[in-house]
Amino acid sequence: MSNTISNAAHDDHPPTTGRADLIRLTGTLVEAYLSHNPVPGAEIPGLIRQVFSTLNEVRQAAEAPPPQPAVPVKRSVTDDYLVCLEDGKKLKMLKRYLRTTYGLSPDEYRAKWGLPADYPMVAPSYARQRADFARRIGLGKAGKGSSDQG
Repeated sequence: MSNTISNAAHDDHPPTTGRADLIRLTGTLVEAYLSHNPVPGAEIPGLIRQVFSTLNEVRQAAEAPPPQPAVPVKRSVTDDYLVCLEDGKKLKMLKRYLRTTYGLSPDEYRAKWGLPADYPMVAPSYARQRADFARRIGLGKAGKGSSDQG
């Protein structure tokens, strides 16, 4: 079994793990744990179930197909809106929507979908509109009473 584990760590594509492999791996892990940690005999069956369950969850997660975006990434940014890759909703501002609906930060969203770091969170036309407004009201310019000293 250790050959399968060590080989899997070095392979680009680890072998599919069947139920028999999970049972063997569970036994190996529980045996190693018990050799270094005192556990009352009555708790060992629960430990075995917990280790097996965790390994099975990891196996299923690894076998799950990667998520597919609601629209192709290239079509997710238009001048007037962004299309959320999670659900296909058209939005001017994506950041708050991602946080409240999916609990994702912009960085987590970009990582999940393999997007570049400069992928916008605001529709380009909306960003221009807000920048024009900021310039009109004088944001970013030093006022009369400001000094260059901090």
